[in-house]
Amino acid sequence: MLTQITEGVLVHESEFCQSNTVVVRGRDGVLLIDPGIHGDELACLANDLSDLGQTVVAGFSTHPHWDHLLWHSALGAAPRYSTAVCAATAEDRLSGGVDAVAKAAGIPELVPLDLLGLITGLPAGTAQIPWDGPRVRIIEHPAHAPGHAALLIEERGVLVAGDMLSDVLIPMLDLNGTADPIEDYLTALRLLEGVAGDVDVVVPGHGSVGGADHVHARIDQDRAYLHALRDGQDPSDPRVGPSARPGWEWVVNVHAGQLQRLARRSERDGTRD
Repeated sequence: MLTQITEGVLVHESEFCQSNTVVVRGRDGVLLIDPGIHGDELACLANDLSDLGQTVVAGFSTHPHWDHLLWHSALGAAPRYSTAVCAATAEDRLSGGVDAVAKAAGIPELVPLDLLGLITGLPAGTAQIPWDGPRVRIIEHPAHAPGHAALLIEERGVLVAGDMLSDVLIPMLDLNGTADPIEDYLTALRLLEGVAGDVDVVVPGHGSVGGADHVHARIDQDRAYLHALRDGQDPSDPRVGPSARPGWEWVVNVHAGQLQRLARRSERDGTRD
C-alpha cells in the first residue's frame, strides 16, 4: 500500500527489513527509488500505480546492495539510474551470475531476480536525476557502499537517505573497499547535515519515515555511534541495546561483527607501524 508523506511523494513499505520504496510524481509519470522487495509486493506496487493512473518513467538505485537493485516487469521498461560508481560496482558483483550473488547474499526465494541490477550509471559528478519532475539532487558519498547516494527532492523537502539515518539500523560500514570506513561515514553525515535545514521529511532505506525534528537527531545518534567506534568503545545505542526493537536483534550481531573487524584492522595497522 502506498502512503503519501507529502505532496507528490509516496512511500511503500516492504515486510522485508522495513524497506522503503519512494515514489515521486512528475509531469508524465513517476520516479521510483529503490523498489522492493518481494515479488508480490512489487506487483502490488505496480498495481497501485496503475490504479492512480501513473506510469513509471524513471528509476533510481541509491547503492549497489541487492535489495536496492530490484525491479519487476510490471513496472515497465523505464531507464533505471544510479551513480557511476554504484553501477560499476553492481556490474562487477553480478559478473559471476545472479545465482552466485543470490547464494552468497542469502537472498530470499520470494525476491524476483531476473531484472536485478540492470541500471545505468550517470556520468560522474551528475548533480540531479534526469527526468521531467521535481528537481532531485544527488548527494553522492562513500559511506556504507561504493557510490552510495542520498537524494534531496528539493521542492518537496524530502531527503531519501538510502541506508542511512535509520531508527532501527546502526551505521553499517563498508569494511571491504575503503581505507577509513568510519571517516567516510562521518563525511557523509556532514554532507547530509549540510542540507538538513531544507528537509521536512526523511526516508531511510530501512526503518520509519521521520519529520524535520528527526533529521538532526538521527545524524547526532549515528555520529555518536561512530565516535564511540573510533575511540575503541562499545557504543551505548538503543538500536543494539536491550531496548532494540523486537525482530531487529540481528542488528546486534552486525554491530558485534563491526567491532571485531575494526579491532583486527587496528591490530593489523599497528603491527605494520
